[in-house]
Amino acid sequence: MEMKDEIAIKCTHLYKKYPLYTGDMERLKGLLLPHYKPKEFVALQDINLEFRKGEIIGIIGLNGSGKSTLASIISGITYPTEGKIEINGEVNMLSANAGMENNLTGMENIDYKCLLLGFTPKEIDEIRDDIIKFADIGIHINQPLRTYSSGMRSRLGFAISVHMNPDILIIDEALSVGDNSFTDKCLNKMNEFKENGKTILFVSHSVMQMQGFCDKVVWLHQGKLLGEEIPEKILVPYCGFAREINGMTAEEKSRLNPTLQEYQKKYL
Repeated sequence: MEMKDEIAIKCTHLYKKYPLYTGDMERLKGLLLPHYKPKEFVALQDINLEFRKGEIIGIIGLNGSGKSTLASIISGITYPTEGKIEINGEVNMLSANAGMENNLTGMENIDYKCLLLGFTPKEIDEIRDDIIKFADIGIHINQPLRTYSSGMRSRLGFAISVHMNPDILIIDEALSVGDNSFTDKCLNKMNEFKENGKTILFVSHSVMQMQGFCDKVVWLHQGKLLGEEIPEKILVPYCGFAREINGMTAEEKSRLNPTLQEYQKKYL
């Protein structure tokens, strides 16, 4: 079986619902009364997707569309309310702050985060210099994390994550690190991951990065899957949709029921 035919992630009828409590009394009822059902917010509804090994998949959608919720379920941070998710491989979700401590230096944070991820001291010694070189934050590597800019945090977080060598890497809005040279370095590293059969989920609003980088793009809207396509057939329709919705009233937005085909016909 070829690598591209092997499924890395499979979502089947995936739902994620959150209870909407109006106060502590209602929350208490939810804990004590098994048949009490508060109102729910449906963050994801009936998501069916397959991602294959070696693919780079972009996930787009307006704020609140369910992008980060889907990424969190795939990474194991949270669990679906209904449906099934199958993961074939080790997952690492890139986050600039996860597993790092403000009072530790960058160097100490490398050791600390790697230990949390199960690396032995010997394994950490083998990759530490590569992480430092990739992050490229100079003398700041020996300064406390609390003194870092957001860009420096992202650089260090990305450098640590990509050297974990996961089978599946999830990047959630983490490439806005301030300068084009580091972004290019990150994209080159992800292409290297792709060539080695890794699967990458790229959750972002940056359609320009997705255009030349992703194999396909998934469009989510209000928790629903509107479609998945190659970048050329989905990014322009999505941009057109985003421009239109920015000029709508709240009532108009609530009545909106877009489809990928509708916006492809309109903008392609």
